[in-house]
Amino acid sequence: MDTNRLLDMAAFAGKLLIESGAEIYRVEETMVRLCTCFHEVEDAQSFVTPTGIMFSITVGQQTLTKVLRVKSRGTDLNCIDKINDLSRRATQHAYSIDEIWKELQDIANEKRYGFWTTLLFGALSALGFAIFFHGTWKEAFVSFLIGMLIKTVSFLLEKREWNVFFTNALSAGLAAVAALGFQYMDHGINSDIVIISSIMLLVPGLAITNAVRDTMAGDYLSGVARATEAFLIAVAIAVGIGFVLSMSIRLKGGL
Repeated sequence: MDTNRLLDMAAFAGKLLIESGAEIYRVEETMVRLCTCFHEVEDAQSFVTPTGIMFSITVGQQTLTKVLRVKSRGTDLNCIDKINDLSRRATQHAYSIDEIWKELQDIANEKRYGFWTTLLFGALSALGFAIFFHGTWKEAFVSFLIGMLIKTVSFLLEKREWNVFFTNALSAGLAAVAALGFQYMDHGINSDIVIISSIMLLVPGLAITNAVRDTMAGDYLSGVARATEAFLIAVAIAVGIGFVLSMSIRLKGGL
C-alpha cells in the first residue's frame, strides 16, 4: 500500500470539507475514517483548525505526518454530503486508494453554481426577506435589485481576493447607498426595511452555526476561531452601513 498517497488522499478530503464549510469534528472524523478503512493502518490522528490540517497515520513501524494550509473557505453543502457518503461507503466496502482518489477528484471538479444562478437566487432571497419583514412589493423589488448589486460586488471582490472584512464592509455600504437613493427618488420606500433585507445576504449564518457546533463538540479552538470570523463580518457590515448612514445625516444637516 502506498502510504504517502493514502495520507495525501485523506488530507485532500479534509481540505475540500473545510473549504466547503464543514464542521471541524466532521472533517477530523472523515479523514480518520478514510484511512482506518484500510486494515494496514494501525492508527490515524488528526488535528484540524479552520485554516490548517495536521494529520498522521501509522503503518507498521512507520508514522507519516502531513501539514496542509487552507486559505479559502466557502459554502458547498453538496460537496460535504458527497464526501460524507464516500467515507461511509469506503468503510463498508473494500475501496482502493485510487478509487477514493478518483471520486474525490470528481467531487472537486464538479461544476458549481454559476454566477448568474447565484445572482438570481441571492436577489430572490433579499426579496423574500423584504416580504418577511412586512415590506411592500415596491420595497421587495428594490431589495431584489440591491441583492443583485451585493452579489455582483461580492463576486468581483472575491475574484480579486479582497479581505473578507473589506468585501463585506463595501458591499454593505453600497447596499445602504442604493437604499437611500431609492428612498430619495420615492419617499414611499422604507430604506430601513430595504437595508435590513439586503444585508441578510451578508450575515454569516453558517459561521455562527459551525462555531456553536464546534464548541459543543469540544473543539474550542475552532469554535472561537469561527466565532471571531463571524464577529468580524458582523462588524464589517455595521461599519459599512454606519458610515453611509452617518454621512447621509451630515449631508442632510442633521448633525
